[in-house]
Amino acid sequence: MPHPQSAFVTLVLGGVRSGKSRLAQQIAERAEHVTFVATAERRDDPEMHAKIERHRSDRPQNWVTIEEPIQLGQTILEAGKNNDILLIDCLTLFASNLLEAYGEDEPGLQAQIDQLCIALKTAPCSVVLVSNEVGSGVVPAYELGRRFRDLVGEINQRVASVADTVLLMVAGLPFSLKGSVPAEVQQ
Repeated sequence: MPHPQSAFVTLVLGGVRSGKSRLAQQIAERAEHVTFVATAERRDDPEMHAKIERHRSDRPQNWVTIEEPIQLGQTILEAGKNNDILLIDCLTLFASNLLEAYGEDEPGLQAQIDQLCIALKTAPCSVVLVSNEVGSGVVPAYELGRRFRDLVGEINQRVASVADTVLLMVAGLPFSLKGSVPAEVQQ
């Protein structure tokens, strides 16, 4: 069964510090019941910890936060029942988490991507996803870096194919690749 007519799936792509998380948050702020799904895990990394805290302080206080590094499909189906919008930030870390968890187990890794795309097609609420556009950069010099870049590109393509709207952020400005930029966030 497809997601409800009023529900939508939006993918927000962009480079580092392009404004993609800010735009995704602006889209989500239109809703009353929002859950933020963080794919980053708290680790002994002071820089990542500071980034997580900065993003958390930027979000409205009434938003629920779920930390889920891998099971995004399941999270969409479960958390979506009680929300207007799920904001997933970000698919780039999801890809990294998949590589760490599944290593060379390609079927296991692909199963998680499949579950994500199936959940997006049947989501009980709207979903906004954030990801880095990594295809415009330099080819990584090492195999794992190339595998990561390719995996992020594959995930972005698969999510974009099921999304209603795909936006690309460049220098803080949104460009529509599919669908349209929401009127209330146009600059």
